[in-house]
Amino acid sequence: MPHDAPVLIVGLGRFGAACAGQLDRLDREVLAVETDPTLVQKWADRITHVVQADARSIEALQQVGAAEFQVAVVAVGSSVEASVLVAANLVDLGIPQIWAKAISASHGKILERIGVHHVIYPEREAGERVAHLVGGRMLDFIEFDGDFVLAKMNPPLVVQDQTLDSSGVRTRYKVTVVGVKSPGGKFTYATPQTVLLNDDLIIVSGTTSDVERFAALT
Repeated sequence: MPHDAPVLIVGLGRFGAACAGQLDRLDREVLAVETDPTLVQKWADRITHVVQADARSIEALQQVGAAEFQVAVVAVGSSVEASVLVAANLVDLGIPQIWAKAISASHGKILERIGVHHVIYPEREAGERVAHLVGGRMLDFIEFDGDFVLAKMNPPLVVQDQTLDSSGVRTRYKVTVVGVKSPGGKFTYATPQTVLLNDDLIIVSGTTSDVERFAALT
């Protein structure tokens, strides 16, 4: 599948609009489908193609050319019934890659069973991310596959003013400093000879537990 394939987005609430807007900024062709005329009017000048249609109807989706898309995002709001109906229609149309927002585990399980390829839990993921940020040194936190993370933070005092090699970050703390950014500078790849200073920002990778322990060091 081409990396720049056009994307069909159903629903222009906060999640759908954010997704559509970012894709548009990345020069991806987007067709957004929304039932609310107010939202259609709001986004008509900001997204390449916006149409008013009810995606719960497979005929309506066919009329807007949905079957021609290889990627679709179901961003319908809090109505589980509407989300499932839209997703089922997209599955029936044979779209190869379908992403869908879920508001609960049971909602996500239904979406998976009807054939959605990727289920997203934006509220749960945001909540988990904030939980890692509110009480510690971490400034940003991205989790992959449940037990591997990338985190942005200031370096703990115990590894400052010495090279990464001499501080034993990898052997002692089981994390890897991937990148470092000095004040006013840009992120660069870290090397064993990189010296971390108090005002630096660093990108650290490792398991969730190891990164959390490293971030809690003084």
